[in-house]
Amino acid sequence: MAGQGLSDDEVQGIREALAAGRKPKVVFTASAGQVAGQVGQVVELTDPAVSEEFVVVRFGRDELPFSPGDVAIAPKGAGRKVAESRPEPQVEPAVTAEPEFVLDTPRVPASRREEPTVEQQVEAKPAARRAVKVARPKSPAGLTVTLAYAEGEWTVAAQQGAKALAKPYVVKPVEALRMVALVDVPGVQEAVEQILAAERAEAEQQAEKLRAELAEIEARLAELRDAR
Repeated sequence: MAGQGLSDDEVQGIREALAAGRKPKVVFTASAGQVAGQVGQVVELTDPAVSEEFVVVRFGRDELPFSPGDVAIAPKGAGRKVAESRPEPQVEPAVTAEPEFVLDTPRVPASRREEPTVEQQVEAKPAARRAVKVARPKSPAGLTVTLAYAEGEWTVAAQQGAKALAKPYVVKPVEALRMVALVDVPGVQEAVEQILAAERAEAEQQAEKLRAELAEIEARLAELRDAR
């Protein structure tokens, strides 16, 4: 009976055997489907992070990926077929008994003889189905794009799974407003407009202050010119 799948230690043992140039034998479990009970050879262990079906087994002419639960370590001697020598039956020659009386009957011409015909109907047997297991590709990690505002600056960052695709970088307020306009969520655009309005008011105050300071500097410069 097929086992319940490979343990982590057995997977490590298969990995070491492959590194040494051996191809360990495994037997398919019930979870493998139609090939349950059959014996194959492990030819490769792919990356478990890419697909859970990382045990590549050679079965016949095919090399198909399976999960550790689909196969188990094959017992010793599995897969070997021993042909038993059977003596061919001796056929004794048939003995034809001679008739006691021989009747001289007229021969029938060959053209008048009717050969019996036998119609044989050969029923086509369907070809044996070959189990084909298609590897399911692993879904890509989720992508997250973040637009943030802090300490008077707008930043954008991108991350896929645990991998950072783009570190936070500064964008202009008008670009941030365009990005938010693409998101049709009530309240978000209003919040951004409030932040921009506050920044605009603060910038105007700073500009007014700078203009006043500039006017004082120009007046001082004019006085210095008149003093010549």
